[in-house]
Amino acid sequence: MGENPRARKLADRIQEVIAKRIERGMRDPRLGFVTITDVRVTGDLQHASVFYTVYGSDEERADSAAALEAAKGMLRSEVGKNITARLTPSLEFIHDALPENAKHLDELLAKARERDSSIEALKSTATYAGDPDPYVKPRVADDDE
Repeated sequence: MGENPRARKLADRIQEVIAKRIERGMRDPRLGFVTITDVRVTGDLQHASVFYTVYGSDEERADSAAALEAAKGMLRSEVGKNITARLTPSLEFIHDALPENAKHLDELLAKARERDSSIEALKSTATYAGDPDPYVKPRVADDDE
């Protein structure tokens, strides 16, 4: 089933409003370098899941999560002022682990490349086990018999 286009438009607008509000500055000193990566709105437009990333350490991520949770009401009222929906959706902030997952995948790909190159080096010096031509040949009948 396809995605509701109205929900997608609302999600884009919510992402824009929240990102601008964070960019303009919130007064919470715990808030670090936060980027809103995605917003998903339910089909009935009642709930919005806001995905974000934080640049920094685990402590800064935890502080930013607490700051966003504390500012949830203020951000929801800001969203309500800037959208044309009858009801303002509730907001849920979810830390987006995409950058960490991408870094882990890059590490795994680097290990795979390293293993491939070591196998390629072994392949260049490898020889066949057994006869050079292991296939059985049909016997050739002698003309003398």
